[in-house]
Formats: sequence, structure tokens, C-alpha cells
Amino acid sequence: MHYKLAFLGFGNVGRCLAELLLRKQAELESQYDITFSVTAIGTGSHGRAVNPEGLDLPKVLAALKAGESLGQFNTKRVADSHDLLHKSEADVLFENTPVNHKTGQPALDHVREALELGMHVATANKGTVVHGYRELTELAQSKGRKFYFESTVMDGAPIFSMFRGALPAARLLSFRGVLNSTTNIILTRMEDGDSFDTAVKYCQEIGIAETDPSADVDGWDAAIKVAALVTVLMDIPLKPQDVEREGIRDITPKMIASARAANNRYKLVCSAERDGDRVKARVSPEQVPYTSTMFNMEGSSSIVEFKTDVLGDLSIVETNPGPQTTAYGLLADFINLVK
Repeated sequence: MHYKLAFLGFGNVGRCLAELLLRKQAELESQYDITFSVTAIGTGSHGRAVNPEGLDLPKVLAALKAGESLGQFNTKRVADSHDLLHKSEADVLFENTPVNHKTGQPALDHVREALELGMHVATANKGTVVHGYRELTELAQSKGRKFYFESTVMDGAPIFSMFRGALPAARLLSFRGVLNSTTNIILTRMEDGDSFDTAVKYCQEIGIAETDPSADVDGWDAAIKVAALVTVLMDIPLKPQDVEREGIRDITPKMIASARAANNRYKLVCSAERDGDRVKARVSPEQVPYTSTMFNMEGSSSIVEFKTDVLGDLSIVETNPGPQTTAYGLLADFINLVK
């Protein structure tokens, strides 16, 4: 079966996904009977390209690497992202524009419009989940399509798909974890002697932290991930603003050293626990003891520990992920969307 693909957002993750699709092209056809063409790509800084007959993806990637505009590949005039969706003739949208923690826009409108046009949607944008999960899921069902979002939490680790498929009738009672890579790197480097500012600058230099690192260090990224997990896995709508939140700005080298002397480590811990029909959710720095599975999470590694009503504690660990692992989550969603 042939599928036409559209991309909105084509930064590191989008490009890694394009490269992964090319690398897996023969495998997708032989194992899943999937062939594809990319008919539209929209970027924030390199323009847009639409060709319903299929873009030359290797040439597009080369042009972007050279800093060139995508306009040279257009066969249709495209006014904006919405126009791109309408003219793409795509079957699947990959929505990977930057996240808006407060409203989920414009990604929310992109996903809604794509579903209305009869596309499946896979996204790494957490805002679409916390601000539109029920609406978008119901819309997808009404159109005979699917809305998947595996890469929104812990990159490509199979969290949402595990509960959707492998754990039927399992009721999630609570979870704890380390879900923000930037703060974990900062705290790890502070243990090695860096100041807070030096550790933040390092994260910016390697592309992990933004120029404005507040979404990470003030706990917003962690809070929106907690909200996404609660909204989907506990079926309790939760906004990041409703998560009790404390970042790591006040953690000092002296506090780090004191914790290490006690054989503990500071981690930005994410947690949520059912409380009747409600949920208590929190993001805050905690000292975790050496006996905790979170103790050994270094660098950009992440962990989440689930407690359900039918199993013992179940943990998922991801070691030093990058854009490639996020891209894999999108690829897995694509296969699961259409198979």
C-alpha cells in the first residue's frame, strides 16, 4: 500500500525521521507492504515545498543541509501551513512543530485540520496531547483515522503503545520518573564540579537546551510530560499548569555535594498518583537514594516507573536518547497507524 506523507516541522527530529524512512524503505515494503512518498514539507525557517507527485527526499535533505530554501522544490504555490495540508494530498501527517505548553497551538489546529482532511496523524508535540487528546482522538475515530503520539514522552520508548496494546485492562495507579533530559544533564555536570550556569551553557552548546532554558530548568517540560501521561494513561484530563511544579534553579553545588556525601543524588522527579477521581501530580527536585532505580540515570537518560492494579512495579529505561530515537517513535507510530 502506498502512502503520501506530509511533514510540518522539519528540524532535527523531522530530518532524522526522513533519513530513517529512507534507510528503512526496503524493509517497510518487504515486511509491511508499505511504500511511501513525501508530498509536502513545512519548516519554520527554510520555507515550504509541496509536490503531490512526491518530493525528491535526498535532494531536499541536501538542500537543507546547505542552508537552501525549500521553495525550489515547489510545484504548487503555498500560502501557509493550512494551505500546505490542503494541497499535499497526504495520507499521513507528521506534526513536529515547536511545543506550546500553554495552548498547544498551532499544532492543535494542524492536527485537527489534517484529521478533518482524512489523514492519519503522528506527532512528537506534547501540546496536542494535553490540550486536545479527547477531542482529537474522537475526531480521528469519526473519520476512520488514528492520532498517535508515542514520541511525546521518552522519545521512542513504547509507553503509550504498551498500555494501548500490551496491557489490556491494566489500571494505572501511579508513576514516578526522571523525564527531562536537560535537567538531568545539568545535575550530573554539577556533580562533576560545574556551576549551574556553566552546566546550562553546556546543554545549550550541544543543542539539548534552548537559548531560553526556562522550559527545562523551571520544570515546564517535565510538567507537560506528566500531564500527557495522566491525560492518556489515567484518563484524567490534566494541564501542565495544574501540576505542582518546582524547577532546579535553586539547587546549589553545596546541596549537590551534601547529597552525594549522603550517598544520594538530586533528580528532577516527576510523579502522579490517583486520588479517587482526581490525581495528585508533581514535578520537583528530590534527593534519591542509591537504592532507587532513578539513582543511576545520568546524562540524557530517562526512566519511568509504573504501578498498576494488576502487576508489580514496571519500569521503562531509555539510555541517552537523541533525535534518532524520537524519530523512531514516529516511524513506529506510522507503521501502527496504517497496518
